[in-house]
Amino acid sequence: MYSLGIDIGSSSVKVSLLDIRSGKCIASSTNPGSEAPIKALHKGWAEQDPESWWDYACKGIKAVTADNDSSKIVAVGITYQMHGLVAVDKDMRPVRDAIIWCDSRAVELGAEALQNIGYGKCMEHLLNSPGNFTASKLAWVKRNEPDLYSKIYKFMLPGDYVAYKLSDEVATTRTGLSEGIFWDFKENERADFVADYYGIEKEKFPDIVPAIGIQCRTSAEIESLLGIPKGTPVSYRAGDQPNNAFSLGVLNPGEIAATGGTSGVVYGVTDVPKADSASRVNTFLHVNDTNSAHRFGVLLCINGTGILNSWVHHKITPDLDYATMNDVAAKAPAGSDGLRVMPFGNGAERVLENRNVGARFSGLDLVRHSTEHILRATQEGIAFSFRYGIDIMRNLGLDPKLIRAGKANLFLSPLFRSTLATLCDANIELLNTDGSLGAARGAALGAGFYSDEKEAFATLATLETVVPATSWKEPLEQAYSAWKKELEQI
Repeated sequence: MYSLGIDIGSSSVKVSLLDIRSGKCIASSTNPGSEAPIKALHKGWAEQDPESWWDYACKGIKAVTADNDSSKIVAVGITYQMHGLVAVDKDMRPVRDAIIWCDSRAVELGAEALQNIGYGKCMEHLLNSPGNFTASKLAWVKRNEPDLYSKIYKFMLPGDYVAYKLSDEVATTRTGLSEGIFWDFKENERADFVADYYGIEKEKFPDIVPAIGIQCRTSAEIESLLGIPKGTPVSYRAGDQPNNAFSLGVLNPGEIAATGGTSGVVYGVTDVPKADSASRVNTFLHVNDTNSAHRFGVLLCINGTGILNSWVHHKITPDLDYATMNDVAAKAPAGSDGLRVMPFGNGAERVLENRNVGARFSGLDLVRHSTEHILRATQEGIAFSFRYGIDIMRNLGLDPKLIRAGKANLFLSPLFRSTLATLCDANIELLNTDGSLGAARGAALGAGFYSDEKEAFATLATLETVVPATSWKEPLEQAYSAWKKELEQI
């Protein structure tokens, strides 16, 4: 029996087949072959066509089932880029391109909402400022595109849209509502007061289904198109960062996960709802939250991390692959001889209270510094931004001594992971999983093919444990102090 996992990212869509019995990946496919386009019609905007996600998903499903029997698929799980907005009309066609997670056009609306709803009520009930999340993005459409807004029948998150395409059923989850700042943590119900403030009609909300559990079933059309048997349960749905944590077995209070894709994320689980006073890190419902055992995820997100490394690769060292870049970077000393990089250039940063400070290089010495310094300083700057956010998380009671991550993206770099471990004084465990496999594992659990979480993660293996580099500690701390001082002066 197979479980199918679909990971709807902003760079690509990855599909994986998990053999439920062995816990091994049977096949995987990533589409498109190069990074998916993001439309930026104005500064700070970021949009994608929702139909492109579905097209990439279909290509991936066909690829992984080309040599594997699709009739053996017994569960489907979906993970997706968080905080996006997909709005459809009564014919279930998108009325506009999706406004995705890194779009910052709604920052001012969120700030207005915080003031007008009241700081105290937002912190007590939402655990966040309305900020630049899905609720504020929908309000932006209402304010600036009223003709399009009037056509909206339902609004969804990216994963909700792909689930609809599989099943013809429109739904979302409590975790998804919390990601959009539509969840009242104090009352444990949908935060209709946010919708009332923005003038969003209640009938535009999808119905609520469990994040782990049978949500809907695939249609006859999907059986004809993709070979997945009609009635196969879609039984798991989670935003990419809660799912990344789930994929790594980060389910209980005190456990920490990290990822370094287009953005950089640290995600910690707690059983106590807490809010950062400036909403620099954000609290959502974790994917395994229940009324009897609450689980909350505290999310640190830095928009401009992996995308900065990609920019350096394409613009500065286009003739080097990433592995060679890592080797060259390692030739420079810890601290990069005073060269500092600010990895903020991909929109407003929540960790910087929604400021868009841009990316920058400073301390450049044209005699002393070379390509190896630029490459190392880039990775160190990204690690410094992680440390900056983790220090904020520590104020909420989360103190990571062990960080789990998939061996992918930035965590493929020995230099980056050793730098991060040293800065945080924490071991890093690298595991053999990714978002699509996590979604597949979650789907098998949600459909009842695993009896519990322990059985679901029994086959998850640690590939490597990274420990702090003692000899790097002093130069990295000095470099971080200089970096932080410069950041706070911007």
